Amino acid sequence: MAKITNVKGRQVFDSRGNPTVEAEVYLDNDISSTAISPSGASTGAYEAYELRDGNKNYFLGKSVLKAVENINKKISTSLIGLDPSDQSKIDKILIDLDGTENKKKIGANAILAVSLANSKATALSIKKPIYRSLGKSFSLPNPLMNIINGGAHADNDLKIQEFMIRPDSAKNFTDAVEKCYLVIQNLKNLLKSSKMLTNVGDEGGFAPSINSNEEALELIVNAIDKSNLKPGKDVVICLDVAANELINKNGQYSIQSNSFLPVDDVINYYKKLISNYPIKSIEDPFAENDWESWKKITSEIGKKVQIVGDDLFVTNSKRLKKGVENKTANSILVKPNQIGTLTETLEVIAIAKKANFSTVISHRSGDTEDTFIADLCVATNSSQIKTGSLARSERVSKYNRLIRIEEILNNKKMGRL
Repeated sequence: MAKITNVKGRQVFDSRGNPTVEAEVYLDNDISSTAISPSGASTGAYEAYELRDGNKNYFLGKSVLKAVENINKKISTSLIGLDPSDQSKIDKILIDLDGTENKKKIGANAILAVSLANSKATALSIKKPIYRSLGKSFSLPNPLMNIINGGAHADNDLKIQEFMIRPDSAKNFTDAVEKCYLVIQNLKNLLKSSKMLTNVGDEGGFAPSINSNEEALELIVNAIDKSNLKPGKDVVICLDVAANELINKNGQYSIQSNSFLPVDDVINYYKKLISNYPIKSIEDPFAENDWESWKKITSEIGKKVQIVGDDLFVTNSKRLKKGVENKTANSILVKPNQIGTLTETLEVIAIAKKANFSTVISHRSGDTEDTFIADLCVATNSSQIKTGSLARSERVSKYNRLIRIEEILNNKKMGRL
């Protein structure tokens, strides 16, 4: 097998124009491959550490030259001469080299870029696509497409951060994308007819001046109808509440307005929404440390609705195991940069599947042209992918990659919940 001859880091840029880390792994068979770490805006407190320089005189403190230097001086020296196909060994070396629980010393952004670049280089070396180098059986995911932005992703009054659609009646991935396209275009026309702006947010969804969650939901239902699709059958609605941003010191939430409500009232509000609208998935309905509220909502509506843990689990096996034991949530959002290595990401997916949790592979709001998560989704038979709208090339690149994979797999059916 080939051996690693060099690992190089460099500072590149994400979709928000902020610096981020790219790593390139070189092998002795003249193969090399790159990977880029994404970056989130709405982040959980328990995520692996994103190392930035903090020098306000250079890229306003957002540069990542320390992380790049860690790749070029520390990581490269430790990996030269090793077999890249032993991914778990490579990742363990990266974890041990850092030596902290949250990868604060080397930086999770440096570690992840190297981990994924190594996996890509291995796939090229054995002449297989990434998904085939990682998995044995394959299925295409159903997309959760972000079509209206609120919260930290938009400058409007919407409390809920993301309003998404999922085309549940789609025959295959290409059909899923077409159904989403129709809804997005009809939503755009509805916004225009109401004299609302159709500018898009960080993840490609529209960010109109809407005052209430219900107004956004009504617009989406109307757009589905105008697409000659049936709300709740052909296309369902999925929410990302991002409740970490909406809790006060008393454990109350401002989900509906600027007024804060106790947990029982918030759960009743969610129940009202899912009874009035075809909502089938709610991500982060409560904050990352509010385990009891998560357990309560899962118990009360978890049989009807997918309850997705993002900030709650942060792709961390310890937190996921706690969630499984306590029956908090029934689904996990998987973001490789929350944990920092491919091996740890795959471990989390395996734990989730064993517990019958659905897995949703996800981008970050500050993403790049890197399409690794598309292959990861197919390789792990994850039922859904969350990677923004049909806008902005860093989002569309993942959809295009999945279309190519579907073609190779001869229109293999999508994974189902």
